[in-house]
Amino acid sequence: MEILATGVQRDERPLLERAFTPRHDVRCLETTLTADTLPLAAGYEAVSTSVNAVLDAPVLESLVRGGTRLITQRSTGYNNIDLDHAERLGLTVARVAEYSPYAVAEFAWTLASALNRRIVRAAGRTRDFDFRLDGLLGRDFHGRTAGIIGTGRIGTAVTSIARGYGMRLLGWDITANPECVELGMEYVELDRLCREADVITLHVPLMPSTHHIIGARRLTEMKDDVVLVNTSRGALIDSGALVDALRQGRLGGVGLDVYEEEAGIFFYDKSLEVMTDDVLARLMTFGNVLVTSHQAYYTVDAVEQIVAATVRNVDDYLAGRITECTLVPKSP
Repeated sequence: MEILATGVQRDERPLLERAFTPRHDVRCLETTLTADTLPLAAGYEAVSTSVNAVLDAPVLESLVRGGTRLITQRSTGYNNIDLDHAERLGLTVARVAEYSPYAVAEFAWTLASALNRRIVRAAGRTRDFDFRLDGLLGRDFHGRTAGIIGTGRIGTAVTSIARGYGMRLLGWDITANPECVELGMEYVELDRLCREADVITLHVPLMPSTHHIIGARRLTEMKDDVVLVNTSRGALIDSGALVDALRQGRLGGVGLDVYEEEAGIFFYDKSLEVMTDDVLARLMTFGNVLVTSHQAYYTVDAVEQIVAATVRNVDDYLAGRITECTLVPKSP
């Protein structure tokens, strides 16, 4: 079978090509699949998409008309796919159920540490041979409180790192994770976590109940010097309310690897264009905000696991198998 893979990063391409060979042929494109790029998918029974693909009802209908029968997304998240419409159209849809939780967990703490110790500011200064320490005063993580929102596999890895720092552990989730409890986590109400934590990191999926789970009220309840990190989904945080909090001089640092309006921006070179997203542009002006382009997952280990799962999804589709990666099964 020949597969079209869209939204492929340059570092990812050789891993994809090597994994699919010799069983399948794969055509890799850096272009993200959207309504504007649909003609590229014509004639491909299987299409592999990135998390920034826009797979709404009209796009899915066009894919089916072009001969596509399988969509296998190279991510765990799938809120960009209209699954109900995909099922009505008879499409098979799969995702990557899991990959290295350590990639995201380590990156979350990388953001938190960079913000806490003012690494970006310090590196900029020393490049100009300015070796003063003014404004670079950080805090020990040891003895302070980590608030982990979402304690699945990634949240558990984040908790383990926090314990290594010697932090007090507060957690919030629908159900308590025994692994986190064993690490010393105390599960509390979300409002209490927001009030007491010195570092707050988000690791829950995006769904109606978690949309803007961090909004104006909870931002107000947080400590003025809290470090807030989001490596999960952008819309977990109300970006407008976040800007308001920052304008008031609150929050010690904010690390965003995701942004709720990132589609069409993240993964692209926008350096020669005017940034029309006023909220993102405003966020980038704050010295205590660090924005990265959805790269928390981006390690060799994690990408190899994502690619391997994508190949298995194609093989499972051809064999008619339903697995933990299947979102919409193959029609009879």
